[in-house]
Amino acid sequence: MPFHDVDPAQFRQLCGHFATGVVVITAPAKDGAPAGMTANSFASVSLNPPLVSVNVDHAADFHPVMEQAEGYVFNVLSSAQEALSRRFAGNLAQFQRFDGVGYKVDDRGFILLDGVIATIACIPHSRFEAGDHTVFVGRVIGGSCAPGRPLLYYRGGYMTPARA
Repeated sequence: MPFHDVDPAQFRQLCGHFATGVVVITAPAKDGAPAGMTANSFASVSLNPPLVSVNVDHAADFHPVMEQAEGYVFNVLSSAQEALSRRFAGNLAQFQRFDGVGYKVDDRGFILLDGVIATIACIPHSRFEAGDHTVFVGRVIGGSCAPGRPLLYYRGGYMTPARA
C-alpha cells in the first residue's frame, strides 16, 4: 500500500495541537553583532551528556548564524514576552531585532535577554539536515532560572498556563 505525505496545511494543524514553549535563540553573527530568532521547536535530547536541539529553516536569516556559531543561548520566554517573541519571529532585519530590547553579553560572549524565565547556554555538538530544516544539537554548558510563567504556543496562537 503506497503512503503519501499529508499536505502542509494538515501537517500544521496536526502539530499545532501540541503545545510548546517559546524560546529566542541568540548568538553573535559573523561580524559580532547580536542575532536571534524565535523558535518553538526546542527540545531536550539527552541527559548524559546534556543535549538540546532546535530546528532552523534553511531559508531563515538566522540559519547561517547557527552554522558558524561557537555558542548560543536558548532564552525561555515568560508569559509577558509575547511581543518579544513576535519581534524575533518577524521580518525585521537581524540588526533591528535588538533595537530597544534589554540584553547583556556575559563574560563568555553569550547573549542573554532580560526578563526570561531561563537561559540555556550551549556549544555546538552536532547538526544534520532534515528536509527543509537543519537540526542543531547543542551541549548545555550553563544557564540560569527565574520565577515566572512560560509563554506557550498552541494551535497558531500564544497562551499562558493557568499555573506554573
